[in-house]
Order: sequence, then structure tokens, then C-alpha cells
Amino acid sequence: QVQLVESGGGLVQAGGSLRLSCAASGFTFDDYVIGWFRQAPGKEREGVSCIKGRTGRPSYAAAVKGRFTISRDNAKNTVYLQMDSLKPEDAAVYYCAARPVWYSDTVCRNRYEYNYWGQGTQVTVSS
Repeated sequence: QVQLVESGGGLVQAGGSLRLSCAASGFTFDDYVIGWFRQAPGKEREGVSCIKGRTGRPSYAAAVKGRFTISRDNAKNTVYLQMDSLKPEDAAVYYCAARPVWYSDTVCRNRYEYNYWGQGTQVTVSS
């Protein structure tokens, strides 16, 4: 069955870096769009970044553009989110998700457009 497992979360000081990983199984990974989302307490889940299947074309939310980098290793069925220059407002539970088709940047970062989800990993940023 489809499985997405996030890892790499933790506590970091503002200005620091973390790299999240999303390990996938149970589907043809190369063909799928993978998205990263985050949800802070009391807030809605929001799209952070996403990456197309075979081409690796990335897309970023304005709040993280220039600080976060998404990448994928199709040989390892893994997507990464490198997070640099972290801010306290980046603190949240981060989730990865998968959908089979790329339509647009807007769809790519829309949580309602995804079929499969991981369980999340906590990112805490101290000021």
C-alpha cells in the first residue's frame, strides 16, 4: 500500500537549517508529484513546496522562496526539503503528500488536491 514517511524534524534556532526527508513506497514514485505542507497550531494546513515527477520542476510558496529548496532522488524514492534561514513562523508540523498528475503551481500547493499523506514531522524554531 502507499506509504509516505517524513523524518528530519527537530528543534533549531532561528537562522538555522534543517533537512526534511519524505520516503515513499507503494506507487510509481517517478510519476508522482510530491508536496510539502505545514500546519501550525490553530492554523490551516498550507502548501510550502512541491516538485514534479520526472523533471523535478519545483514550486514554492512566497513565504519560503529563496530559503527552502525541494529536491528528489527517484532512485531512493525520496523527496527532500532543505530549510535554511529558518524563522519562528516556520515552526509547524510538516507533512509530505503525493498526487499522480501535475497541473499547475496552484494545484501543486493545494492540500485538497493530494491523494496520499504522511504522518508529519515536527519542526520547532526558537527565537
